[in-house]
Amino acid sequence: MIRQGRHKGRCRVVMTLDAVGGVWRYAMDLAAALKPHNVDMIFAGLGPAPSAEKAAEAERIGKLVWLDAPLDWMVEDETAIAGVPRRIADLARSEEADLLHLNLPSQAANIETDLPLVVACHSCVVTWFAAVRGSQVPRDWQWQYRLNRAGFARADAVIAPSRSHAEAMQAAYGRIANLQVVLNASALETSDEPKRNVVLAAGRWWDEGKNAAVLDGAARMARWPVVAAGASNGPNGQSMQFRHATHRGELAHPQMAAAIRKAAIVASPSIYEPFGLAALEGARAGAALVLADIPTYRELWEGAALFADPHHPQAFADAFNTLADDPQRRAALGLKAREQSARFSPDAQAEAMCRIYSDMFDRPFSAAAE
Repeated sequence: MIRQGRHKGRCRVVMTLDAVGGVWRYAMDLAAALKPHNVDMIFAGLGPAPSAEKAAEAERIGKLVWLDAPLDWMVEDETAIAGVPRRIADLARSEEADLLHLNLPSQAANIETDLPLVVACHSCVVTWFAAVRGSQVPRDWQWQYRLNRAGFARADAVIAPSRSHAEAMQAAYGRIANLQVVLNASALETSDEPKRNVVLAAGRWWDEGKNAAVLDGAARMARWPVVAAGASNGPNGQSMQFRHATHRGELAHPQMAAAIRKAAIVASPSIYEPFGLAALEGARAGAALVLADIPTYRELWEGAALFADPHHPQAFADAFNTLADDPQRRAALGLKAREQSARFSPDAQAEAMCRIYSDMFDRPFSAAAE
């Protein structure tokens, strides 16, 4: 166990992140919400380096250290990431950390540290293949299953961002001890800004699980313009070419937030979505949601969205056109979504994480700690 009080009542946490996907936003918003609870964050970055804008954001919230190490889903075999746990443990020692919060399960596999260890599984190759391909991971990637399973076993607490993803994890890996659900959150302010007659969807469109082809097919039949924001070229050569939707490319978070606030409809056709930050941000902005009919979205947005079959572009086009033709229903759905989004506040997420962190110490820490 750590020595209590060595940081004058504050808790120093090393949290891993990357600049490629939604983990960045998760880490920034959670760390900012944890500050009033006397948690100081050291971000340990892996994978492609962040933009100057992202790096500056991280430095405003905590301390950013970029490790020269890859992400597990960007390499071909486990030898490429064999040194990652040691690099993280070394950083924790040099920063005199009290706790480790790792955002990839493989990073915890066989890590040598005496610190309490939280592992969050925001997504993984194993559950991705189950949802998107309906299969196990290919033989060449079985090491992903093994390392993730070892990471879960090594953790003192395992976090899933939704009940649906927790169930998918246990379906894929078997029983996971100390598995808990902490719902993700968004710091985006609610908005009553006037809406434009446009459908907005955001995602890493090179990722097959985001289902860009269905969105593009629906755009051909939609009466309103459909705008796709997000990268279309992946780090391993993946690519998506939009033919009917207007592709705006990857936007910085302030620009993305501005676009979401103006969109009358926010859509997500994802086949695989452990939580779905874009849907939550759309709800915070009061947009009407059109979402893939998958377990995660049913769990989080039942009664506050239209659901469409993610395998049929016509189903999404029909939903878009229904809402385009019915402003009252569109407004009512946007209001329901905004009301339901209050469940996913940064304060609620931070309080849940504080309870988990505190369970690992002899005494709790909070904003009242001396």
